Formats: sequence, C-alpha cells, structure tokens
Amino acid sequence: MSLLVVGLSHRSAPVSVLERAALAPESRGKLLQDVVSAEPATESAVLSTCNRIELYADVDKFHAGVAELSTLLVRHCGVDLEELTPYLYVHYEDRAVHHLFSVACGLDSMVVGEGQILGQIKDALAVAQEQHTAGRLLNDLFQQALRVGKRAHSETGIDKAGQSLVTFGLEQLAGGADVAGWARGKRALVIGAGSMSSLAATTLVRNGIGELAVANRTVARAERLVEILTEPGGPGAVAGLSARAIAMDAVEAELARAEIVISCTGAAGLVLSGERIAAALAGRSDRMWLLDLAMPRDIDAAAHRIDGARLVDIESLAEASADAPMAADVDTVRGIVADEVAAFGAAQRAAHITPTVVALRTMAADVVSSEIARLDGRLPDLDDKQRAEITQTVRRVVDKLLHAPTVRVKQLASEPGGAGYADALRELFDLDPQTVAAVSRADTRADQHDAARERA
Repeated sequence: MSLLVVGLSHRSAPVSVLERAALAPESRGKLLQDVVSAEPATESAVLSTCNRIELYADVDKFHAGVAELSTLLVRHCGVDLEELTPYLYVHYEDRAVHHLFSVACGLDSMVVGEGQILGQIKDALAVAQEQHTAGRLLNDLFQQALRVGKRAHSETGIDKAGQSLVTFGLEQLAGGADVAGWARGKRALVIGAGSMSSLAATTLVRNGIGELAVANRTVARAERLVEILTEPGGPGAVAGLSARAIAMDAVEAELARAEIVISCTGAAGLVLSGERIAAALAGRSDRMWLLDLAMPRDIDAAAHRIDGARLVDIESLAEASADAPMAADVDTVRGIVADEVAAFGAAQRAAHITPTVVALRTMAADVVSSEIARLDGRLPDLDDKQRAEITQTVRRVVDKLLHAPTVRVKQLASEPGGAGYADALRELFDLDPQTVAAVSRADTRADQHDAARERA
C-alpha cells in the first residue's frame, strides 16, 4: 500500500474556487467512510482549513486511487469535476510525506511559519481516528507530522518568518501602523466562537481594544469565550476590558457601533451583506475595519466599494503574503523536513518487513515444537531436565541461525528500494501469506488501541 494525497489550496486555486469547494464539518466523516469503502483505499484522513482541502489515503493502485479520491472530493465539495480538476494537485509516496511535513511546519501556509496548522492537523487525525479510518500508516504519518512541526518551531525562528493569519490580517487592516496603537480603545465585534475567532478575540484584547462583543449562533459558546478572556488574571481583566456575548440576531445593532469587525464562521452563505454594512455606516463619521477569515467568505466582497469601510479577506491576504519577506530559517526548516521524510520512509519500510520476520520466527518456533514432540515419541524415557536441555539447545541453534539474516533483512528493507526483501523472504521460506497478514492486522489493532488511549 502507498500514501496518496489529492487536494487543492491557496497555492493551486483562486479564492473564488476555494470558497465554493469548502467542506462542511459534518461532511468530513461521510467523506472518510466513502474513501475507505472504495476499492483502492484502506485508510483515509482529510485536512480541511480555510485555505486548503486535502484528502490523504493509503491506496494499492495509483491511477485508480487518484480517480476515486478526486471523484469523492468533488462529490462532497459540490463543485463540478471539470471545474475543479485544473486546480487539484496530487502527491504520492515520499512526495506526499514531504508535502504534509512542509504543511505542518508552516512552509505551505498563506503566512509562512504560522503555527495554527498544527492544531488543524491534530484535529484531522482525531476525526479520522473517531471514524476508524486511520490505520497504521496515517496514524504514524500525522503523529510524525505534528512532531516535525513542533521541532521546526522549537529549533528555528520560522515563527518570525510570518505571523499567524489573524495577526497578519490585523497588520493589513492597520495599513502598516503598529497594531497595538491602531487597535487601542476601539470597539470590536467578533462573529463566531470557533478556534480562529477565539484567537482573533484574544489577539484584539492583547492589543488593547476598549470594548468587545462576541456573537455566535450558540450563545453559550460566545459566553464561554468572554469568560475566558475576562477571568481574573486573563488579558481582558488586566486591561479592564468591557466584553459581552450576544446572539446572532443582535449583530445588526452591534454593527452600528463597531469599529473593528472580524468574522469567521462555518456559515454556507454571507453573514454580513454589503447592504448591512452600508446601513451600519450611514450617518457615521468614523471608519469600519473588517477582517474576513472565513472560507467560504462571511463578508460581502462589495464592502471593498463602500465608503468608510476597509475590508481585508482571504483573497487580499493571499496577495499581500506573496510579497512578505521570508526569514533565513525557512531554509533550515526545509532541511529538517528533508531529513524527517527520509527517516519516516526508512521506518515505514522497516515496519513493512516486520510481520514477515515475525511470521518466519513463528514458523521456526512451530518447527522446534513439532520436532521436540517427535523426539518425545522416540525417546519416552527422557526426564524433564534432559527434555528441557534439548529443547533449549534446539531453540538456541534456530535463534542463532535466524538472527543475522533477520537483522540484515531489516537493515536492507529500510533502504530505498528495499520493499522487495519482504517478498523475497516469504518466497524463500514459503511463508503463509495469511499468517503474515494476521500479524499486520494485529499490529494495526494495537496501534488503534494505543491511539484511542491517547485520545482518552
């Protein structure tokens, strides 16, 4: 089996296509189940963020896998295959591993070095584990990607190469001015209470805004976010922030007061139309700064043409980030990724031969047991001590004969092109394929059990 990735991102598709192809959270589980139900795939995971949708699968046929994954991605995204195909990219085997590790390090992000992607990769793995579509390969892959991403952030200055999408967006709104000075004392409205909206609210509070309203369809989630921001010792409490949670039907009234508006919801349609923004600005002498971090967009692009409004959205962020300076640490991170891809490939190739080695040793143990039983029939007068000594001697001989070749075959299998050694071992010793498969299944069940315990 081999790793295959089919996806699209801000690097391959325009924002107008990305926002239409956005995958609803409730659709991810069904997509994963459909992938593993298809013939070419046995495992699946989906990484879906505001600027990328990627489907990962363990497949046994490349061309059939690409066709099946593309078809399923299109079906669940709701965009015609002919329209989406020009923007899809495909990565296979080591290139697929390299891609995910680069994504985890922030090298493929809209803002280089941003760390939010690690949380999104962790969520993608959790969903696949909950759906039982992540087996040994994808569990190993995503867990290693998280470790590689953390290593890049801890060992280099990749964080300085770019800011989080929220901070970068606020910098664009501020037009080059110091964000803290620009935001200080302003009235802000944050629409949504998910991870991105929570980060936006926290960032605004730390930059000294005077008032904050958080709107969400589930008001309890908005209330919880406000509690966290204003709890004793929290950033809001220290600054004396005035903060409150509101229902979505109160947004219109709040919009008439807000100076900074940030929206990031999972809504299928627009949350703020151009008409609502124009109405909120009618009769006002001050400006309104709007940051849209949603995909598909929450705020009508018509806001770009409204007097008194300044809109920054995913599309304008993509254009601005294309010219952003990159730190020298990016090259160091690329080196880390290359080393980790090589190490991951070696480990996977070595793991591929382990079931065959286990099956060989099991067969050898069965031969020893059979011969000892035959010896008992021929020499019934052996006492327990003699029988134990003979048994131990035979086992030592077998172990010594198998030790060097099994150690060497694992070393050879870990090298590029070493996958064929498992097949050679099975042929040479006439190993039962079902026995080898049973060992593999047992290992996979153990991995899934360990993953379930980690989530608990």
